[in-house]
Amino acid sequence: MKIKLFLFISISLVVTFIFASVPHPNTIVYEHERAAETLDPAMVIDTASEQVLNNVYETFIQLAGTSLTRYSPALSTNVPSVKDGTIRDNGKTYIFHMRKGVRFHNGDLLTVQDVVYSLERDVVIGMAGGNSYELSEPLLPKINGKYVTNLTQWAIKLAGVKSWNDLFVKDTNTPKNSKYKKALVDAFNLMSKDFQIKGNDLVIHLAQAYSPFFNSLISTVAMIVDKKWAVANGAWPGTADTWWKYHNPDRQKDPLYSITNGTGPFEVYKWVRGREVMLKRFDKYWGKSAKIKYAIIKTVSEFTTRKLDLIRGNADIISVPPQYIGQVKNIKGISISKNIPGSAEYQISFAFSVNPHSKYIYSGKLDGNGIPPDFFSNLDIRKGFEYLFPHQVYIKEVWNGLGTEPNGPIYKGLLGYNPNTPKYHQNLAKAAEYFKKAYGGEVWKKGFKVAIIYNSTDPTMKQACEILKTYAMRVNSKFKIIPAPTLWASLVNEFLNNKTPLITLDWFSANSYNRVYGYLSPSGVYALALGHEFRVFTQKNFAPLINAAVSATSLGKAQKIYQKINMKVYDQAMMIWLIQPSRRLVYRSWLKGLYPENYNPFRDKNIIFHNLSK
Repeated sequence: MKIKLFLFISISLVVTFIFASVPHPNTIVYEHERAAETLDPAMVIDTASEQVLNNVYETFIQLAGTSLTRYSPALSTNVPSVKDGTIRDNGKTYIFHMRKGVRFHNGDLLTVQDVVYSLERDVVIGMAGGNSYELSEPLLPKINGKYVTNLTQWAIKLAGVKSWNDLFVKDTNTPKNSKYKKALVDAFNLMSKDFQIKGNDLVIHLAQAYSPFFNSLISTVAMIVDKKWAVANGAWPGTADTWWKYHNPDRQKDPLYSITNGTGPFEVYKWVRGREVMLKRFDKYWGKSAKIKYAIIKTVSEFTTRKLDLIRGNADIISVPPQYIGQVKNIKGISISKNIPGSAEYQISFAFSVNPHSKYIYSGKLDGNGIPPDFFSNLDIRKGFEYLFPHQVYIKEVWNGLGTEPNGPIYKGLLGYNPNTPKYHQNLAKAAEYFKKAYGGEVWKKGFKVAIIYNSTDPTMKQACEILKTYAMRVNSKFKIIPAPTLWASLVNEFLNNKTPLITLDWFSANSYNRVYGYLSPSGVYALALGHEFRVFTQKNFAPLINAAVSATSLGKAQKIYQKINMKVYDQAMMIWLIQPSRRLVYRSWLKGLYPENYNPFRDKNIIFHNLSK
């Protein structure tokens, strides 16, 4: 009896010691520099919001393990295939067997109607610069042989008007007449007829074959919300004769902006905007329950603070800028992963035409104290800027060599990448040559002044701006580039409102089509931000190639088209491609399941907490 008691006490002491050495064993804290902008899957364009929602909402299918090309079931119990007859009609019909017994966080059971509503709602919202094109293009018929990226395009066509605003009484969302209202309803019905419910199966009839369709179904646009709950909270009621009232809302006026109700392994317990999101384990999750009870995603802008929190055990995972990796090496209890190729590119973007009231163009004239709004629509100017930047120096000194120089929007590892596509390298003599040609020599004679906007919490972006500033002045002392640090939320707002003539950003996507669409489609988020002249230019030069790539009947044909796109991007000096970074995960050694078994490059900066433990 004494022996048993002794063993019991010994085991208890060991267990107590283990748990005492790991603070808060039921909670994982992830600290990074950005804050979520919205909690509505239909309104997401930023990775910080994705970070939250990937743990809260779920999609039809998901990527299998760490692969970028294989899929596994999620809310659908199958991944459709030609072999088993669930992909038919030459890739135009998909059959999904939706999972039974799945509950939303409020207790409601998932129905196939919720699935249809979620997909339709994303197309209905059609946020400007958002990702609804990923569903609009396959679900809506083409117009004049071109993919339709927004439901409004069909409404305009059916009504026979020139613009969206022509359909409505001024400053209202009331159709001017019954003809226009019918056109709006008919436009919606072009999409709604694509869905067919058969018991617990959902049959989707695409308007045309769409090679990236599976990629659409793993993104935020296919996250499933509870229809009854959404409608009760003021979201679109699911009716054809009201949809335009809910189209493209202001982000913070969106009814689902700050509330969630998903089917994922975690639910949002608390959101302190700009500071942290606390997730709580959903104990009625249909799958295997999460191993931890809480996950906290904190916004901590200063790296030094994040590092101290990691050392003290107040954080379990932190984001570490590459130049600071050396500061967390060889610290007892801290693990660092090997280099992982990321799914992002950093680039400096030129607004071909910027809002003339933007404060960042100063005088707004070519007088040495500013730039005209269409300054960067000039190819000589863009090429001059391209030859200013020392890519290899930047990668080595700022990123500690953690990355490679891309040669366009399609980086190494993606369909269409061609290592032989040329790159720009610093050549100050060539930069001067192009600047001297621009505007008939006026730029060289008078100089210019322009701000370059960057995320104030990202030191790698700050360094890129300072480098560009330094070499511009070295070429001509009258060339003044002014780095403008901006908080992330303000930066996104100014970018989307076409107020940033020159900006350094990163774009996350591990899909060739999404990358060229986001950067180069006249309907993509960059086109929204980079101005009317950019949209006109990309409509002529890139839209036909992008449409051809997505319509390609084989991967080989698509590859050749993507290679043409990358080459044209080089020829036209569309952006300064800075780096495709590698990533190193930095975390406490007590954290289990993070790497490599649960890391997927598609998510890049997103941490999925489901299989993690301490």
